[in-house]
Amino acid sequence: MASYRSRRGCLAVAGGLMLAGVGAGLAWRRSSRQSAALSATEADFWRQQFKQLDESTLSMALFRGKPLLVNFWATWCPPCVEELPLLDAFFRQNKANGWQVIGLAVDQMAPVARFLGQRPLSFPVALAGFGGIELGRSLGNLNGGLPFSVVFDASGALVYRKLGKLSSVDLQGIDRQLAAAV
Repeated sequence: MASYRSRRGCLAVAGGLMLAGVGAGLAWRRSSRQSAALSATEADFWRQQFKQLDESTLSMALFRGKPLLVNFWATWCPPCVEELPLLDAFFRQNKANGWQVIGLAVDQMAPVARFLGQRPLSFPVALAGFGGIELGRSLGNLNGGLPFSVVFDASGALVYRKLGKLSSVDLQGIDRQLAAAV
């Protein structure tokens, strides 16, 4: 019993330290960027446009002004597919608070359409194609792996990036820190 409590206490401390680390990183990033203009990479991201499944164009500029989580994923990537329900739940729970989520599929239209036909998502999904790997690299995904997520604050500044599956702890920490920074 004591071992269980000890292990549980360690996990709680580790979770708290992770949240503190996310918070410190976002606070540092926010304070260092408050008066600075967007970087060339950030400005380029906001000029991007992607095709949606209905052939319409999704312009990133439409999402500026509120926090935005962008998730690069593919139907052939098991961790990506596992992560999507968590992102969908996060979006549904937080859209009233101003959060936006976009899925950029590093994939082709037919497999994405089949996937979303079976597992619809509440947030917009657009096709970045295999060029999405290069866009991800420009945003800090030097390995070009998936899934890859980035978060932009309301000013359009890139404030968070993660290669690999996001966890609910990651999402809670990001949400808290952006809310505190407003």
